[in-house]
Amino acid sequence: MEDPCKARQVLGIVGDKWAMLVVRMLKDGPRRFTELKRSVEGISQRMLTVTLRDLERDGIVTRTVLAVMPPHVSYELTPMGRTLREATAPLLEWSIEHLPHIDAARAAYDNR
Repeated sequence: MEDPCKARQVLGIVGDKWAMLVVRMLKDGPRRFTELKRSVEGISQRMLTVTLRDLERDGIVTRTVLAVMPPHVSYELTPMGRTLREATAPLLEWSIEHLPHIDAARAAYDNR
């Protein structure tokens, strides 16, 4: 039987804001690094590189390099990555829907 505490490693992926935004941006198919960089507002080039490497290491995305000049590198969700996208989509949608309420609650709290 697997140690339930090891689930923290997986929850670390789900709890990583950049990872979930990248997974969301890959929902419609492969994207190049520059496309992802433009799509994920606020992410630095270094953080996107680290995030993509971590997602590749965890089996969530695949990296494909085409031998052309300059090299064409694209990233795509794996079958497991697609199931992660499906599992986290409701949470991301909830976040978007409730962001104005959260902002208002934070402002009210900060003004006390």
